[in-house]
Amino acid sequence: MSKPLTGRKVLLIAVGAFGIIIAVNLFMAFKAIGTFPGLEVKNSYVASQSFDADRAAQEALGWVVEPTYENGVLSLVIRDRAGLPARVAELNATVGRTTHVRDDIEPEFTYTGGLFMAPMTLDAGAWLIHLEAKASDGTTFRQRLDLNVKG
Repeated sequence: MSKPLTGRKVLLIAVGAFGIIIAVNLFMAFKAIGTFPGLEVKNSYVASQSFDADRAAQEALGWVVEPTYENGVLSLVIRDRAGLPARVAELNATVGRTTHVRDDIEPEFTYTGGLFMAPMTLDAGAWLIHLEAKASDGTTFRQRLDLNVKG
């Protein structure tokens, strides 16, 4: 003989099920917030004040950036509007995962034959490159590039 299903048992089952669901949701929310800050700029209002002028200056450069990763070397080709190597006075980049900042790397690039190259180890998967370069005339060029490393 089995015991009858009482109101108390149904209440405990319902509270237990919803308790597990709420606990899992809280755990996932804290992990999401803790691993991805979600910030592109520190103060979006301040950044918006010069956005249009910065964008116009950057578009006037006509630069196109092509990232590649092979044999432990990240390479960036930066070309101007004519397809020639762009005149880059300064180059900084942060390479990291799209979901968290734990693996962020700031590579040291060397310039050789129209290529900016940096030795680094990247695991397979999706990577994000935040690139900031300065043209010889002082114009700032910023771009966010996706890089998919095959494994």
